[in-house]
Amino acid sequence: MKMRTILLATTLLATSLTSTAFATEGDGLPGFGATQTALSGSDVADTTDAMSLALNPAGLVDAGRQLDFGLSLFSPQRGYSTNGGTFFVAPGGATSRNTLFPIPNIAYSQPIDASSSWGVAVYGVGGGNTLYNAVPGGPACPGPGMGVFCAGEAGTNLNKVFMSLGYARRFGNVSFGISPIFAIQQFSAYGLGAFRGLSLSPNNVTNNGFDYNYGGGVRVGAEWHATQTLRFGLAATTPMWMSKFSKYSGLLPGQGSFDIPGDITVGLAYDVLPTLTLMADYKHVFYSGVPAIHNSTHIPLPFGSTGGPGFGWSDVDVFAVGAEWRPTQALKVRVGYEHNTNPVKSTDITLNILAPGITTDQFSGGVSYAINQNSTLQLAGYYDPRATLTGIEVTPGGANPAGLITAHLSEFQVTLGYAYHFDGPTAPVRKQNF
Repeated sequence: MKMRTILLATTLLATSLTSTAFATEGDGLPGFGATQTALSGSDVADTTDAMSLALNPAGLVDAGRQLDFGLSLFSPQRGYSTNGGTFFVAPGGATSRNTLFPIPNIAYSQPIDASSSWGVAVYGVGGGNTLYNAVPGGPACPGPGMGVFCAGEAGTNLNKVFMSLGYARRFGNVSFGISPIFAIQQFSAYGLGAFRGLSLSPNNVTNNGFDYNYGGGVRVGAEWHATQTLRFGLAATTPMWMSKFSKYSGLLPGQGSFDIPGDITVGLAYDVLPTLTLMADYKHVFYSGVPAIHNSTHIPLPFGSTGGPGFGWSDVDVFAVGAEWRPTQALKVRVGYEHNTNPVKSTDITLNILAPGITTDQFSGGVSYAINQNSTLQLAGYYDPRATLTGIEVTPGGANPAGLITAHLSEFQVTLGYAYHFDGPTAPVRKQNF
């Protein structure tokens, strides 16, 4: 009963608080919880805590009976500038408000027997947030102070929360895991009144407050201990098939359709020394499977129609490396680096002022310290250097080659974590003899 109460409270907290800028990997987070954050999510072959559910559920068999809490404070700096004569977009540029967002997570794991475990987790997944003041508008706007898109304050807000229930089992030196996922998204859009005339449903384009959609999918994973020191990991998530945002059926393709893309990750972990593990991952995110994200902004169909305009994002390829050093029994030090391709095309820059998911590099690190045999404190953080993307302005009437728009985004995050090991520290299988 206490565990269900904690999970319900965390779900409500995550749904109400999780609101991020478009982050590394587009609109997703590289890792969940302090351990994955410190490694930039490079540990698909080395998951050994309850938050394994969010990356590779096969790792549950090495987590023991454990409760993980985490709270991330995420800070983005995003905006745009112009060069030349923009006609529709507010000239000069603007910086988005709101620069600090909390992202909570909680996970619990428990062995069933010597070879199997189950777990449950609730965690913020990512999303996007921009909010621009009603700055002086472009020449096409009917009056002064009309904002980025001629309709006052402008921005979008997308929040995503996952709730996972997982099961894992070990067969010799191979572990398998499966985790059905229930997903909730929260979305709103403001200041897009100029697009109403281009919409299938003009009253469902903008300024309709928050709307919610619900759905789910499945994450599966495997981990192979090829030798005592070398491990390979594989994890994949189906798309999250979601209900529609009815309040924004005139903005999003398919009358408000907005699914969550699937992904696949492969990686390896190698114990160079008994106290040092190196990791490397490759991940592919299938944005092309979600029309609201993938469809070009230039599609000559009304907003909201089937096959209509989206944000024009491409699939993303992610390469991540990490290292964990264990100088003492109580202390672990972690570092990571991630590089991903930029999903946003320069030809779609105008609408992506609202969704500048353009960062491509991340540097991360963290420590964990066991204060006793049951309790571990964790600290992690990452930094994404400023990235920019330039393209020509596209107005409702067509392209304006004289107007150049440059979007920019940089961000950092700090994560505080606490893990409670009910049965004391457990040795992961990599430290045991087969």
